[in-house]
Amino acid sequence: MAEMGKGVTAGKLASNVQKKLTRAQEKVLQKLGKADETKDELFEESVVNFNKQLTEGTKLQKDLRAYLTSVKAMHEASKKLSECLQEVYEPEWYGKDEVNSIVEDTDLLWTDFHQKLVDHALISMDTYLGQFPDIKTRIAKRGRKLVDFDSARHHFASLQHAKKKDEVKIAKPVSLLEKAAPQWAQGKLQAHLVAQTNLLRNQAEEDLGKAQKVFEEINMDLQEELPSLWNR
Repeated sequence: MAEMGKGVTAGKLASNVQKKLTRAQEKVLQKLGKADETKDELFEESVVNFNKQLTEGTKLQKDLRAYLTSVKAMHEASKKLSECLQEVYEPEWYGKDEVNSIVEDTDLLWTDFHQKLVDHALISMDTYLGQFPDIKTRIAKRGRKLVDFDSARHHFASLQHAKKKDEVKIAKPVSLLEKAAPQWAQGKLQAHLVAQTNLLRNQAEEDLGKAQKVFEEINMDLQEELPSLWNR
């Protein structure tokens, strides 16, 4: 069982490495202009808006936290000033009770002000930004799946376009093999290699279908979610 588990892990690791290599190769070909890239301008615009929201929201959150720190510091400074006034204000002076009342009210006002900022601004901001990491991860995943789709599309297209060339390439070596093969085997070698080529083409078509399905599923969700987030 342990050996089987190691085998599965090794197989999965090899598969992941192959995926990364295939994606890297596809990106290089696209950057060099040797492979077309699937584009969606509306989605890309939504991603630009998403990144703008994230940048501006993060800055606002940072500034809000800094402001809350300043409010807290002002509260502490106000308390120290109030304590100083209470110390220097002699008991027999007029308005001693009013001073104490003002000190208490001021302290409550600062506390209430800080708490309202936390409840109505900071928590709302934190909640708003809390949804961005998951969406950002899914956008990145969509990008990877789009590369996978393009790679599968190009691979399938290359097999389709090279069908006649493949048949010629197969026929030449097979003709040599057939001369050395027994009478009963002649023709079977070529049929076997043609079948292998068709199998590869069918597998490529199946891989293309799977890649397209995975991409379209995540793409559909983001196509609906990103504009909705921008309009909030």
